[in-house]
Parts: sequence; C-alpha cells; structure tokens
Amino acid sequence: MNRTEPLSGTSLYEAAESFIRQCYTELEKEDEIESRLSEIEDEIRAHDHYEHTFEEIEHGARMAWRNSPRCVGRLFWETLVVRDRRDVDDAAGVHQECNRHLEEARNGGKIQPTITIFPPAVRGEDQVRIWNHQLLRFAGYETDDGFVGDPAQVELTNYCLERGWEPPRTEFDFLPHVIQIGDRDPKLFEVPESATGRVPITHPKYEWFADLDLQWYDVPAVSDMCLEIGGIQYPAAPFNGWYLATEIGARNFADEDRYDMLAPVAERLGIDTSEPESLWRDEAVVALTRAVHHSFDAEGVMIVDHHTVTEQFEAFERREKAAGRTVYGDWTWLIPPVSPATTPIWKNKYEMKMVDPNFYYQESPLEGETPPEIVSMMSTDT
Repeated sequence: MNRTEPLSGTSLYEAAESFIRQCYTELEKEDEIESRLSEIEDEIRAHDHYEHTFEEIEHGARMAWRNSPRCVGRLFWETLVVRDRRDVDDAAGVHQECNRHLEEARNGGKIQPTITIFPPAVRGEDQVRIWNHQLLRFAGYETDDGFVGDPAQVELTNYCLERGWEPPRTEFDFLPHVIQIGDRDPKLFEVPESATGRVPITHPKYEWFADLDLQWYDVPAVSDMCLEIGGIQYPAAPFNGWYLATEIGARNFADEDRYDMLAPVAERLGIDTSEPESLWRDEAVVALTRAVHHSFDAEGVMIVDHHTVTEQFEAFERREKAAGRTVYGDWTWLIPPVSPATTPIWKNKYEMKMVDPNFYYQESPLEGETPPEIVSMMSTDT
C-alpha cells in the first residue's frame, strides 16, 4: 500500500489505458475510448505525462474510494464531491483551499464526502505535500509528567514548535497546516476558527462525563496519502467522510498510546480496575463510544455506529456484485474495534488486494515517523 515512483513511458500508458477503458465504460462513453487513448499516447510521447480531464479525475477519485480495501464506508462512493484544484501550487493557496474544503465538507453538520485534488507529481516539477496526517488534528506534547494532548502527533508538534509555533499547550490545540512545495522549506499556517469544528463529549446517562473535558473535531480529512489514477499520482489530495463513533471512542480516546481514557472512565463508573476479569476496559470503551455518538448527535454532526456501517458495507457488496465487480478488503480493518462478532461482516472472508485507482501511503517527511493510521469512512481506521 506504499506509493512507488511515478510511472513513465510504456508503463504509464498501460496504466492510463486500463483506467480509461474502465472509466469510460462505467460512464457509458465507450465510443470515445479510442480517440481519448490516442490523445493520451501523444501526450506521453511528448511529455512523459498526460493530463486528466475533470470528468476523468472526478470519476477516478470516486473509484479510488470504491477500491479502498480498508474502508468500511464505501457504500456512498458515488456521492464524493471532487474539488479540482490542480492550478493551486503555492503554499498559501493550498492552505486556503484546505480551509475551504473543511468548511464545505462540514455542510452545517451534514458531513459531505469531499476530496480536494492539488497538482500531480510530474518529473522535474515541484510537488505539493501536506505534512499533516489530517487537516484537523490535535497537538501532542511530551512532558516530564507524561503527555499532554495527542501522543500520536508529538513529532509534528515538535517540528512546529521548533519553527516558532506558540500554542497554549492544552489537551486540544489544533496543529497548524504544514505545507511544502518541492524541496523548499515547509510553511506553517494557523487553522482559522471558521475551518474548525469542536464537539464537546458528554454522556446521555452520566452527568460526570462532562467533567472529563473531552472533545473531538467533526471532519476527519486525511491529508497525507497519495491518490493514484491511471498512473498519475496526486501527492496532495485531502479527503473526508464522516466519523464512525468507534474510531473516536474506542481508538482515539481509548488506546494507551493516544488519550488513554479507559481507566479514568472505569473508575468513574465504579468498576474495579485491578483485575481484567471485571471487564472494566469493555464497559469503559462502550461508555466512551456511546458518549461520542450521543455528543455528535446533540451537536447536529453526522456520525455512524458500527452496526449501521457494517450493514451498509454488506449493501455495498451486493451492489458491487450486481455491477460485476469484486470487493476486496482487509478484514482486520473492516471489522470494528468494539463487539466485532455482533456485526454482519464478522463471518465474511475478503481477499486483500490493491486495485487502481486507489489511495497509497507516502513516506513521512518527518524523520523516523511511521505511516499513520487512516480514517475508516474513506480509507479506513482512526
């Protein structure tokens, strides 16, 4: 699932041909395939590159979502809004478009699946890279007493601090956007309030839950993956769906290397945490996940539970079978982290295979950092 070097020559044409034939067939434009391939062949011979039409990049991005093997939310792939920003190649402009992406995707709480596509990777030209894993993400600070904020973001946070960023150092400080053009030094941009959306976490049954002072953001927009369509790579193509409640409740808040809230919640519930057989972790993770779902609902922000989304995935499988397409999947990512055996896909088997178009990991520009986790509604986990 890692990005490789850009294709060229015959390999690029072969990838383009495969994509164009499938894309134009699905768009019911078979009579245009040969003429379009002739244009592409001429472009590749002249420039070792070709340029997608908007229709190609729109359908290609939707196909990439449909093909993402770790995504359980693929039923809605045809609703993806594609923002073509291939003409934006300066850091300030990329930042502005990222903010607009968040504002438009938020859609008054009715989250709209959206992707913004910046210039492709072309040999000899500057590339756009967004260093942030997501367009919204909380900073993490390592202190003598432990972590403040999100431990998963310590490396990027330290880089921003070294570059002069001066945050209040709370548990929930939004990181600035870090945007790099070519080999030039990255530029940092504060995310304006108009582009952010915070959801305070409360529980429908436990009033004390509000005292934990938890919150999360509303739009999960993955911004560090490479979109590949027909052999053309787009290293900056942030995309979002809407949250699955378990992503926040059972991973972001629950994991020991994240906010590590299971023990504090279990203690408030009055459960003995000294022995595993009390199932204190299980009760705490359910309470956290229920609180997240309740809170998003209370704020009017779209979210989905793991039972509904897995039922939707089975509907997606039926539709793909009817269309004559094979559904590939990574079962370990498709099942939820809470009560997976109670969902309909628990019993299913999937072949793990990457087919293009698709989203690929890229090597992190931060030294020593491994590829981060992916949001499940579009490409897959937390």
